Amino acid sequence: MPIRVLDPEVVSRIAAGEVVERPASVVKELVENSLDAAATQISVEVRGGGLSQIRVIDDGVGIPAGEVELAFSRHATSKINAFEDLSTVASLGFRGEALPSITAVAQVDMVTAAAGEAPGSFISVRDGTVVKQESQGRSQGTTVTVRNLFRQVPARLKFLKSAATENGHIASVLSQYALAFPEIRFSLSIDGRVALRTAGTCRLIDSIISVYSAEVARQMLEVVSGEGGWGDDHQIQVLGMTSTPSVSRSSRGYLSFFVNRRWINSCLLNRALEEAYHGLLMVGRHPIAVINIALPPEELDVNVHPTKTAVKFTKGDLVFSAVQRAVRRALIEQAPVPRMEEKAAGYGAAVAEPELWATAEIRDRAAAPAAGDYTPTAALPVLRVLGQLFNSYIIAEGPDGLYLIDQHAAHERILFERIKYQPSQIEVQGLLEPATIEVSPGQNEVLKSHYAGLKEFGFTIEPFGKRTFLVRAVPALLNDKDWSAVLRELMDSLGGEGRGDWQEILAISMACHGAVRAGQTLTDDEMRELLRQLEQVTSPRTCPHGRPTMIQLSSDQLKREFGRT
Repeated sequence: MPIRVLDPEVVSRIAAGEVVERPASVVKELVENSLDAAATQISVEVRGGGLSQIRVIDDGVGIPAGEVELAFSRHATSKINAFEDLSTVASLGFRGEALPSITAVAQVDMVTAAAGEAPGSFISVRDGTVVKQESQGRSQGTTVTVRNLFRQVPARLKFLKSAATENGHIASVLSQYALAFPEIRFSLSIDGRVALRTAGTCRLIDSIISVYSAEVARQMLEVVSGEGGWGDDHQIQVLGMTSTPSVSRSSRGYLSFFVNRRWINSCLLNRALEEAYHGLLMVGRHPIAVINIALPPEELDVNVHPTKTAVKFTKGDLVFSAVQRAVRRALIEQAPVPRMEEKAAGYGAAVAEPELWATAEIRDRAAAPAAGDYTPTAALPVLRVLGQLFNSYIIAEGPDGLYLIDQHAAHERILFERIKYQPSQIEVQGLLEPATIEVSPGQNEVLKSHYAGLKEFGFTIEPFGKRTFLVRAVPALLNDKDWSAVLRELMDSLGGEGRGDWQEILAISMACHGAVRAGQTLTDDEMRELLRQLEQVTSPRTCPHGRPTMIQLSSDQLKREFGRT
């Protein structure tokens, strides 16, 4: 087939495919236009999964009559003037591709009125061509109606899912913007049914209640942090809310990240957030979070992809650190001990209520990180031991209720922090006779790489023939335990490529095997000493695997159960 220039209609539909992937893409682009137009109220109405109709109504600044037709021209935009403006983009849209891309795959009608104009303007576009334009009454703002999406693009239609699935994607898009802009009143109607409505109170917590539920909102912690390091006039601000470790989900679908309130997908930010929960959540579980990173526009590139859902940071390592530290501090300082609360308990006033993103009040409250080890100690209340339950749980009285402490999980946390942060204090027990351990070829490569470093943790090991090692000493806390299992767990976790933080993996395994077991009887003195040591660790509420070390039955709940309120 000879080389030739494609027909303009084919070109426009190919370009549209980059921007309009599904009905939710149309909603995203139109809502972003409304936000850039300084709307205070945005209503979205969809029918037939967004294929039959999508209508977005706003009260923004509107489009002047003389610019309405121009708005549908490719690369026509009011957001930037020159290439250099891309380095300081402050608006959500800037490429001038949304409206022409939508008209290439759907029928589009628009009614708009700018300030001081009466009446407004109506325009109808089919296949990228204006078929009707006239004056029409409307108050200030814009209404865009999209019909028969992808009807002329059957290849795209067959890849779409059911109407219910597409409605879910649309609801997800609007939910993200409701979380990013709590000062805006959003509403979503699906086939005549109200699916989402926010009050536009400027409070993030109210948007979280509308999007997720009051029950989730009760378990959210405020994240407010300032991060220096780029000079006096370059600041990273991390603002938002994140869930307590007691609330988690099986997927990352509840992680919402915004950069200067632009909704993005970012593996970097996913890793930063989950690193903050390290040791606080079980493997395979993920938190709920709404995090906005505010930084100068010139410190990121938003022109990465036509959908504008990806950005590149000029100093990604600093952004990573800022998010990880801010969230970690919120978790350590604010996360409560899990309570045995009634499921029907309502949303209480104890939840922090941050104001609008990046307000002066929050910026003033932002605190720079402390030097050195950043993780603060999460103090426990003074607890008085009452006894032991099932030879597995310590019963203790606190100033605000009854506590049940998992003795194994609590001791795991104590040993883990002692091993990880004070390896030089690990006592060593020499074996009466050296023991041999045979390993697989993959394990052999790992142990050959790390056996010398294991001496710091109490193991004295040396090669002894082909895939065999001689063990002369082990940590004292594992002397009468299965210390070989600890070494095998380390080798299996790292794999043949030697990946991961082997020292932390080892510390977790040693703590697990060395801790008191469930079913082990403890004396009153042993229980008191265990609680005393637990009070001194940095993260007393979870074991290294992320399981809770304790739960609380509050005094108020006890009163309710006994009818004393």
